[in-house]
Amino acid sequence: MAHPKRKQSKSRTAKRRTHDKAVAPTLAQCPNCGEWYIYHTVCPACGYYRGKLAVEKEAAV
Repeated sequence: MAHPKRKQSKSRTAKRRTHDKAVAPTLAQCPNCGEWYIYHTVCPACGYYRGKLAVEKEAAV
């Protein structure tokens, strides 16, 4: 197995890790109920996706 011959500098390590960051998900506002939801997914509040009912939601008791 190969071993490094020199210590890798902090700047070189940081350059490699620049893209390793958490990204907030893209949110959209539901045109049916106005609730915020993750883009390209079914609205968790009303169950609509792209203007059509995708998931039947039970009424709150």
